[in-house]
Amino acid sequence: MAHPRSAFGDAPVKTRLMEKMACLFAGVLLIADAIFLMSLGVFSVGVMLPLAMGLTLLGLGLRWTAMQQWLAARRRRRIAWRWAWAALTAWAVTVVMFWSVLARAGSDSTGAPAPAAIVVLGSGTPNGKASPVLSARLDLALKQAALYPQAIVVVSGGVDFGQTRSEAAIMGDYLRSAGLGAERIVQEERSTSTEENLLFTKPLLEQRGLTLQGPVQLVTSDFHTLRAGWIARSAGYQQVSMAGAPTPLYVRYNAWLREYFAVLLGFVRREF
Repeated sequence: MAHPRSAFGDAPVKTRLMEKMACLFAGVLLIADAIFLMSLGVFSVGVMLPLAMGLTLLGLGLRWTAMQQWLAARRRRRIAWRWAWAALTAWAVTVVMFWSVLARAGSDSTGAPAPAAIVVLGSGTPNGKASPVLSARLDLALKQAALYPQAIVVVSGGVDFGQTRSEAAIMGDYLRSAGLGAERIVQEERSTSTEENLLFTKPLLEQRGLTLQGPVQLVTSDFHTLRAGWIARSAGYQQVSMAGAPTPLYVRYNAWLREYFAVLLGFVRREF
């Protein structure tokens, strides 16, 4: 038996209902994801893009009947609508593929020479405290600093939105309170992105007689090692190795989605 047809188009009513529910579900999910990340002090294009997409999809779902009436008026509009859904489906497939890559990402320091510097990348300091993601990075940095006692430790991060102290200052306090000697800690307090983390760290290394030709280890989250490594090599770091801290499960998929958009933006900006 043929499916009943929608009054607003030539697709089955059941299909139209599924499309509406998909818009509402995806919209709410993307908005919730962005709000959650912003509650952790993360404000970036990688957060704002999913928020904009979520608001668009939610608005579309809420105005579904009016939208279908508009589509029904022109055949070309309905064709464009189908292409838009095909593009959305293709986008979802690329997200899944990218996540499968991130799931296998992490440290790549096996066999690398002992680093002369360990650079810890910032990741949010809500209410003036290290976020769970940042705490995991700092705990890993402490382990790496103990493993390589000759290396200086550079903590990198500027002032977050709505905060008064830099990420680097808070990170430095965290390491000192855990027993790392203050003489080993260098604070880079201007950066607002991964690219700036690495660019602004350069002169600090040079002031201590270190060059980009020497071995440097980046400490970041496991999901971030891929992009951070690309940016570091593009910025001139010639012997960079990665140490990836595990991402807490309750923020993992939020972070992965933000990283997806951050990688896209990185390609647009030619960061790597």
